[in-house]
Amino acid sequence: MIFFVVCKFLYFCGTKSLSNTPMDYNTTNKKLILPEYGRNIQKMVNTIKAIPDKDTRNDAARAIINIMGNLNPHLRDIMDFRHKLWDHLFIMADFDLDIESPYPIPTRESLSERPLKVPYNQRHIKYKHFGQVVNDLIEKACTYPEGEEKEILILLIANYMKKSYLLWNKEVVNDETIYTAMMDISQGRLHADGAVKLTSSKEIIHRNKRKRIKK
Repeated sequence: MIFFVVCKFLYFCGTKSLSNTPMDYNTTNKKLILPEYGRNIQKMVNTIKAIPDKDTRNDAARAIINIMGNLNPHLRDIMDFRHKLWDHLFIMADFDLDIESPYPIPTRESLSERPLKVPYNQRHIKYKHFGQVVNDLIEKACTYPEGEEKEILILLIANYMKKSYLLWNKEVVNDETIYTAMMDISQGRLHADGAVKLTSSKEIIHRNKRKRIKK
């Protein structure tokens, strides 16, 4: 039944377009509402709007939905894909289609609604090239008691800061710059031993280049 209805639509749409003009060009036709489905699907949608029997309209609508789904088979497993197809059907019908839909029928007003504003994080980061992760690590390190464990943690954070610095600036940076930034972020609570040398800038840059080559 559905196959017969679809074939009838295709025949009707094709003969109707041929009877209107000797040659049918897209440049002379009305602009498509959703061009990704093509003009034949749009003609089918326009055709079912004129079907007087509602049951027949419902059968025809489901047939068109199946054809629309076949045009994008790689999207079938995506959640709410069928819901999107039904929404597109009503959009192509200019929201003037009296059929039974398995989903809430969209309205013209719902499409013009502005999306909700995304609540972006408003935390202030003084050294943006280090990112918020470094701020959190330094804040956590400040709570550690003095001792060897805290010194190792400070060294690890400093090396991570140096690596992040070179990712963004791509130039040699001395250890004193990193230690100064760490003290500034911690508001003087973390004091690194300047005698301890961090990983050299040349070695970090070389590692970054090797990672990019592997990718």
